[in-house]
Amino acid sequence: MELAGKIALVAGATRGTGRGIAVELGAAGATVYVTGRSTRGNRSEIDRPETIEETAELVTAAGGSGIAVAVDHLDSAAVKDLVARIDREQGRLDILVNDIWGGDHLTEWDVKIWEHDLDKGLRLLRLGVETHLVTSHHALPLLIRNRGGLVVEVTDGTAEYNAANYRLSAFYDLAKAAPLRMAFGLAKELEEYGGTAVCLTPGWIRSEGMLNHYGVTEENWRDALTDQPHFAISETPAFTGRAVAALAADPDVHRWTGQSLSSGGLAKVYGYTDVDGSRPDAWRYLVEVDQTSKVADTTGYR
Repeated sequence: MELAGKIALVAGATRGTGRGIAVELGAAGATVYVTGRSTRGNRSEIDRPETIEETAELVTAAGGSGIAVAVDHLDSAAVKDLVARIDREQGRLDILVNDIWGGDHLTEWDVKIWEHDLDKGLRLLRLGVETHLVTSHHALPLLIRNRGGLVVEVTDGTAEYNAANYRLSAFYDLAKAAPLRMAFGLAKELEEYGGTAVCLTPGWIRSEGMLNHYGVTEENWRDALTDQPHFAISETPAFTGRAVAALAADPDVHRWTGQSLSSGGLAKVYGYTDVDGSRPDAWRYLVEVDQTSKVADTTGYR
């Protein structure tokens, strides 16, 4: 296994992209600490059934070693304790994935900033930005102890797409722009330590929440195409997970440092596929097909 002996922290791994990343790192042989607020004994404010214990079990079942740790990444002391535990148990950290989010339920779409609930908007920013800063502050001293560490900031949208498209909420737009700049800055700060930092976005992801939104499961997700035909370009969380695993296993990963990357774009370079064997290129599709009001057709895009 390409990542055997590597230690990863996937911050925000309860569900969705974070879970997909953790499992695929496990499939490559890594030991993965998975964090989040939802446990079998306590749900977060999102009030969904997925738990970090389930994610850890999936990591182990995939071939790695999954370790669940309940952490609110707004709690600096808790994050400091988490990193101290990783240091105590493993003595190193090779991969840090900042995937903490949990702000979808706070976003008011197509609402002017002066009409958006301010408390919800500021809470959204704390969850999507402050958590990443707190985690990097505490985790990076351990990561830079050994050269070659990798930091992956996870966002929604490539730098090119987000620069040209307003994300329909001032708070959401800012929250998803911030990780792009964080990765750029971290790349500069990690350079002298041989570290790499990138920002990575999935495409239109079939997360648990998205499947629920359309009233489908992973097994029958295509039933949603009747109401939303462009959902045909969607991808599983495993696709982004395989992107991170490919980056972590690449001896020349530093070529990407500071850049904005996507699951579909990296698939063309590394050759991995989604679970159905396809390689969906969602961001190109959204610009060239969806936004130009063309009939849904993924030919040439997956």
